[in-house]
Amino acid sequence: MLTLRFSALPAVEARADLPNQAARSCESTPWPPADSTGRHTTTRNHPLGLAWLAGSGHGDPGSLPLKRETFLTTALLLPALFATACALNPATGRRQISLIGESQEIRMGTEADREISADMGIYQDPALAKAVADMGKRLAAGSERQDLPWSFKIVDEPVVNAFALPGGYIYVTRGILASLNSHGELAAVLGHEIGHVTARHSVNQMSKAQLAGLGLNLGTALNPSVARYAGLAGKGSALIFLKFGRDDERQADDLGLRYMRRAGFTGESMLEVFRMLAATGGGSSQIPGWLSTHPNPGDREERILGQISQAPAALPQDTVWLRLLEGLVFADDPRQGFFRGNRFLHPDLAFRIDFPSGWETANTRSNVSALHPEGKSVIELALAPQETPTAAATQFFSATEVQRGPSRWTSISGMTTVSASFRAGKGDEAIAGLVAFVALGDQVIRLLGATPASDWPAREATMVAALASFAHLTDARDLGVAPFRLTLTPVGAATTLAEFHRAHPSTVTLDTVARINHLQPDSRIRRGILIKRVIGGP
Repeated sequence: MLTLRFSALPAVEARADLPNQAARSCESTPWPPADSTGRHTTTRNHPLGLAWLAGSGHGDPGSLPLKRETFLTTALLLPALFATACALNPATGRRQISLIGESQEIRMGTEADREISADMGIYQDPALAKAVADMGKRLAAGSERQDLPWSFKIVDEPVVNAFALPGGYIYVTRGILASLNSHGELAAVLGHEIGHVTARHSVNQMSKAQLAGLGLNLGTALNPSVARYAGLAGKGSALIFLKFGRDDERQADDLGLRYMRRAGFTGESMLEVFRMLAATGGGSSQIPGWLSTHPNPGDREERILGQISQAPAALPQDTVWLRLLEGLVFADDPRQGFFRGNRFLHPDLAFRIDFPSGWETANTRSNVSALHPEGKSVIELALAPQETPTAAATQFFSATEVQRGPSRWTSISGMTTVSASFRAGKGDEAIAGLVAFVALGDQVIRLLGATPASDWPAREATMVAALASFAHLTDARDLGVAPFRLTLTPVGAATTLAEFHRAHPSTVTLDTVARINHLQPDSRIRRGILIKRVIGGP
């Protein structure tokens, strides 16, 4: 049983190590007790769940004085809490802290899935999407949590990564699919992510984050005087706790291998994925790469080799899988916008805009922006949800503390525009800027430049010039720009990859071609096999 010593310590110090104490207590005590049938209790439909979490986590609990009687009550409630929150995980065979029941876990995943699908975009390729979903469901059917509403999607991101949300929502990027050479390798990636879900790694980490704010949470329930601070505690610690550790990665590897074997695959494909990931770079401006979110335990190849009963054998080329990759968009898709110097061009929406030279630019699915080197001034372009520039401007200036200044333009490059300068905030925190809402076809584009009010005289001319440069894209070459795409070419005669590349050039480097084929430039390739190449591009 967890014992708290608070007689000589302030309340915040007594609860500072609660997550670790709780985890150790959970692992070392006989919770959960067995019921009359000998089965262990679980946290499915846990009465505390997210309703208990609602008051937790954002701020510095150390800055919030709790009454002594509140903390005493907290201490008295802990044993009962851990009696139900320490659950045996059927996938791992280990006890773990779990304050979030399965129904809440699924609800969290469902809500996050909507955001991810909107923010990252779902890659549109029905045949490839079906292959991924079918493989995922095949693996999940052999897991200990086969009744979850499993979902497997391809997100439209070029970075090499895959990730899982609570409740069974799994995502692979089109970038990682381009680097896979077989159904077995796909099974290795999906099996690993399924392992994170069945081991409840995210839920376990969120439960620890709840415990980090335990005093504040129960204090909120018992003492209304701290309720107004409930929205300020735990966000930073939750982010730390939700980062998977090396032990989680080892566990996901082991579970992934288990599910692969149950589905009829061997461990060789998992070893091949490990080698591919080790040769892959980092992430993009949108999301991090695999090694950023999946820390390498350091011995993963050796560990998996130790679980394979026989020496790894060379696997035949999976031409069925490779054919599914024909035409897959590779790297960043210029159809969604690209930079040429400080000019941004968007072929699909047919516009261009010039950002100030030397500013740091970024293109995401929701906006395009440029940040001044000092980091205080920004120019941003985004779609406005309203149907007309007038409606968009009305909404913008209805915000509290936003003061509308003089109008600037009624037209930019012949497009109907509603624009004005503005000022928001007070004192040293006041900002000033210029906003323009432009009708582009049936879309409304919001152009905005903002800076601290004290800097506005020095930045005004630069921001005015940038916003005024917004124009239709008319160059046929830019409008017709094509993305990089994968294509497959059979080897006519035995040769090296470097010689093949010279005879059948790609629009990317030899090193990139080698990486996506899991080869080296001087690797010998035999007649008849398929080699992935990259064609097209801006």
